[in-house]
Amino acid sequence: MSLATYIGSNVELSINDESDDLVTIGSYFSDEGHRLNVKKYQFTTPYVYEVSSDWGIEISKYMKKSICKESKEKLILLCKLMDSYLKSGDFFELYSCWVGEETEKRKGELTLNINSFDIDRIEMPEKTLVRIEK
Repeated sequence: MSLATYIGSNVELSINDESDDLVTIGSYFSDEGHRLNVKKYQFTTPYVYEVSSDWGIEISKYMKKSICKESKEKLILLCKLMDSYLKSGDFFELYSCWVGEETEKRKGELTLNINSFDIDRIEMPEKTLVRIEK
């Protein structure tokens, strides 16, 4: 199984799944059915994408330090990318889960400001809905 990270947005995003960047927007582990389930069961936004090219974004004290560090880097880069799409007052949603578990009950919720959070104080395990506001 693969850990997928989904992003929900009120604005349409550019697909860049051919990129070698740490953070890309496209289809990697999921298919359209998985993204429709995330949209229906987790998100409040009309547009849903999968984000990241290698592994999902999960920040937890139970993870290997190297993977957690990479997830923190991905979250920071994603916020920088989304900052260019969003206007003041807008938000995007982020949700990570194992492919096939998109309809399961979430374990938690978290709200962050896109430009002012301490990445070292965030706990963002799988099945946590994260709302990131501008």
